[in-house]
Amino acid sequence: MTRARMPRPQEVAAARKDPRLLRALAERRLDEAWRTRGVCQSVDPETFFPAPNEPADAAIAMCGSCEVQGACLAWALEVGDCHGVWGGTTPRERRAMLRVWQEQATGAGGQGDQVAAEIVLDGPPVRDRLLRLVPAGR
Repeated sequence: MTRARMPRPQEVAAARKDPRLLRALAERRLDEAWRTRGVCQSVDPETFFPAPNEPADAAIAMCGSCEVQGACLAWALEVGDCHGVWGGTTPRERRAMLRVWQEQATGAGGQGDQVAAEIVLDGPPVRDRLLRLVPAGR
C-alpha cells in the first residue's frame, strides 16, 4: 500500500474552481437521504473501489449522471473518506478538495480562496447558496 501524498499547490488551486466541489459546498447538509437515490444503488460496489492500478472511468462516468453527486462528495469530504470514487472524484482529487473544504469550514484560507459563485450549477437556488458561502470582501 502506498502512502498518500500532500496535494500540490496547483492541485489545490484547481480544486477551488472545480464545479464538483462547488456543488458539494452548496449541497452539504441539505439532503440527508441522498444515499437512497444514488445511481450506485443498482451497481456492484466494487465498481467504485477499483484496484490501485485500474482506471476508475466507469464509476466516474456513472457519478456524472447522478442527481446526488454533490451530496455524495460533500459526505466523503466531511468524513475524510480517502478510498474509492465518491461524487465523481478520485482519492487524489479529493485530497486537494479536502484542503479547500477545510478552509471553507474554518473560514481560513489565503488568496484565491473565493468560491467561483458565478458558476450556476442547477439554476438560481444553487447559485444563491454558493453566494452565501463566499466571504464578504473577497
